[in-house]
Amino acid sequence: MAVDVFDESKPMWRILLVFLVPLILSTTLQSTAQTFVAIFLGRMLGVNALAAISAIFPIVFLLFSFIIGLSSGSSVLIGQAYGARDERRVKKVAGTMLGATVLFACFTALVGTLIAPSMLAFLGTPPIVLPQAAAYARVIFIASPIIFIYLVYTTFLRGTGDSKTPLWFLIISTILTIAITPAFIRGWLGLPHLGVVSAAVAGPLAQGVALIMLFVFLTRTNHTLRFDREMARDMRIDATILRQIIRIGIPTGIQVIMVSLAEIAIISFVNHFGKGATAAYGAVNQIVGYVQFPAISISIAASIFGAQCIGARREDKLNAVIRSAVTLNYLIGGVLIALCYGFAYAILGWFITDAQTLTMAHACLVVTLWGYLLFGNSAVLSGMMRSSGAVLWPTINGIAGICLVEVPTAYLFMRHFGLVGIWFCYPAYYLFMLVSNFIYYEFFWKKKTHERFV
Repeated sequence: MAVDVFDESKPMWRILLVFLVPLILSTTLQSTAQTFVAIFLGRMLGVNALAAISAIFPIVFLLFSFIIGLSSGSSVLIGQAYGARDERRVKKVAGTMLGATVLFACFTALVGTLIAPSMLAFLGTPPIVLPQAAAYARVIFIASPIIFIYLVYTTFLRGTGDSKTPLWFLIISTILTIAITPAFIRGWLGLPHLGVVSAAVAGPLAQGVALIMLFVFLTRTNHTLRFDREMARDMRIDATILRQIIRIGIPTGIQVIMVSLAEIAIISFVNHFGKGATAAYGAVNQIVGYVQFPAISISIAASIFGAQCIGARREDKLNAVIRSAVTLNYLIGGVLIALCYGFAYAILGWFITDAQTLTMAHACLVVTLWGYLLFGNSAVLSGMMRSSGAVLWPTINGIAGICLVEVPTAYLFMRHFGLVGIWFCYPAYYLFMLVSNFIYYEFFWKKKTHERFV
């Protein structure tokens, strides 16, 4: 089911699109599951429930950031090994990453459970939603081993150019999440009434079922990445491979952590305007996800294809990959943003019933949405640079943009324009990232000899 980046009979944009469509559908499905959960909570339990899960989002993202960074490092190594047709190394990289993931997931479950309530209080989470947000957070962190393993295993498959297999099992987990969440909210079929915690229970439970089914499928198809005795032995962690993953993944993880810290700062600004503003923040994030995740998918595709080309010593195809990815970003992103602008009130109404909160969310969405075209372009450049292990400059750019542009802009514009002013920080940050990444890519990265890890 893997696409062949070296197929000379097809233009690169078509090869990229074949890989990209299932990947975009996957990220859209993930966002769809989150959207339905938000709708269920907002409609069935009210604004307080939506505000509770919105308040915990930055903290969850913060403690999940490290695994996201490591996953990106493993996908580069797997992509290069797969491009070099070294199946044994593909499996060793996957085993090492899986072993490290299990250890980190256990750590995250412990630390997240302990610090989440105090962190929520520190951020000024409205007292009326604090107990619900804390309960939701505890369940999410306890379930983090299932979530992390599911995340990294789908990353392994995509590193080999296979975006279809993860899609099928994501469909299963999405359907289960959408079906189980309201059942726990209402206590259907004799299930316990879990309230806000329903969402935290349903998602990991659905992912656990999908993960077991994925393992069975990979075993029956004799897939290179099937979980067998050899994979279990590789989980003992190869120190050299882990150092390579960390070398690539840690800077990326640090950048993601900085993004989440910035979100924590921003939601602390938002929380000053009350629970309606917090709920508006959550609703805007739901819509932004549909625009942002396809852009992220395109950058992932560029990174994986770039890694395979470098692993196979086919650097001559890198320009075709980057051109195709940037073009697809503006085409797909432009259509999605136009649709979101056109139907913004109707879509926001899925999550928010209060008229004042709805108006507030709409104003914020109008300010920020167009900037995600810039985000996508910048992400593609970063993804291509990561494919060679060049992660330092994108990380420095990201941290500088957050510290010098995003958070200061949010604070200053908040003081002058109120709640809506906070959302100006996002397009300002994405513009800074695009310009700085383009300068490094055009005048430095393209002229370098790219490192191979195989």
